[in-house]
Amino acid sequence: MTLADALPHALASARAGGRVVNTGDTAWLLAATALVLLMTPGLALFYGGMVRTKSVLNMLMMSFTSIALVTVVWLACGYSLAFGDDAAAGLIGGLRHAGMAGLGPSDVHGTVPTLLFATFQLTFAIITAALISGAIADRAKFAGWLVFVPVWALIVYVPVAHWVWGPGGWIGHDLGALDFAGGLPVEIASGASGLALCLVLGPRLGFKKDAMRPHNLPMVMLGAGLLWFGWFGFNAGSAMGANGLAAAAFLNTLAAGCTGLLGWLFVEHRRDGHPTTLGAASGAVAGLVAVTPSCGTVSLLGALVVGLAAGVVCSYAVGWKFKLNYDDSLDVVGVHLVGGIIGTLLIGLFAVKAMTGGTEGLFYGGGLAPLGRQLVAVAAVAAYAFTVTYGLGKLLDKVMGLRADEEQEYTGLDLTVHAETAYDHGVLGHGAPAGASPVPSSAQKVTTQA
Repeated sequence: MTLADALPHALASARAGGRVVNTGDTAWLLAATALVLLMTPGLALFYGGMVRTKSVLNMLMMSFTSIALVTVVWLACGYSLAFGDDAAAGLIGGLRHAGMAGLGPSDVHGTVPTLLFATFQLTFAIITAALISGAIADRAKFAGWLVFVPVWALIVYVPVAHWVWGPGGWIGHDLGALDFAGGLPVEIASGASGLALCLVLGPRLGFKKDAMRPHNLPMVMLGAGLLWFGWFGFNAGSAMGANGLAAAAFLNTLAAGCTGLLGWLFVEHRRDGHPTTLGAASGAVAGLVAVTPSCGTVSLLGALVVGLAAGVVCSYAVGWKFKLNYDDSLDVVGVHLVGGIIGTLLIGLFAVKAMTGGTEGLFYGGGLAPLGRQLVAVAAVAAYAFTVTYGLGKLLDKVMGLRADEEQEYTGLDLTVHAETAYDHGVLGHGAPAGASPVPSSAQKVTTQA
């Protein structure tokens, strides 16, 4: 290589710790990290619009506090346990980097600074915890949520992340199952955990009797738009570089979101006669959920099929709660668990060598083995997340109580817990004159209902 050839490379990269930091890859991952972090406020708006007026602020708070709680846990020991060298037969990493010890600006992961890689992965952990809140909307104690989130992140998300992505993790390294951007540790883990927690808390007052329609569909659409925008960082950022794989994941993400939206609307039109805005938002999210594990392993055709399958199947799955009598308030199970399973399993059918570098799905001559590996991974993560979360939920419910009392739930958690209301309906709340009670009397309760 001549000096003229080497100069552009030298200008584009910086030496750190004996390895090369690529400035293009670093710039892209910085942007992707910000995009993924934005997804949690987007989720807050998405969920906030779907609940009734009396619980909007509580829903927003559950997402925003997840940012702070998970960050503290991740920096203390979560990153080290998830991405540190394996310490227990592919089950968990070590504590070498607890408190981010030994990591500085000169440390490199691949072609990006290790601190940036750790931050990028942190944003995944944050939104995964926040996703669970949708399953227990309207009825969870806020204090209980503040305890649940950091413990859950440590004992559920961190081990599963190590299994799938950590050095020596048994799913990614030993089993050889594929998950490009988080179908297992993000979508399936949050969905299975949401199911466990809503079973622990029980159904909302009036479940299957009262109308519990979204109070603000424009807010739902705005939240869905922010989620879709951030999802490009989520999926394309997982390529860990500004390269062709990131471009393919980016396009697959867009395509699957579109077919998910169209699939859901098709079902609504055929079943109900009315394609809805809530259906459009939910269908797009279902497609994005399903393509998360597969965006870096399937072709564009595969991504279109994955999104369409998720849009159709998830549109039916959200109704299972009424038949099976579990109150998944905002359809975390129907969209994230079911969508995550669809996307992860379809890798076994549609994976292409051009994307994976080796593994091919059943439809491309790879046989049944890839599908079998994906099935084992799905079953293991779903079972682990459900079992551990159910046990944690039962323990916390016994120790401090996770379910809001009937008075709080009936009046609304915004007013009774946060002393605020999202909308001024003439009810005194935060900033009321001295001596005024922020909690309405029994005669006023009816005015607080959405």
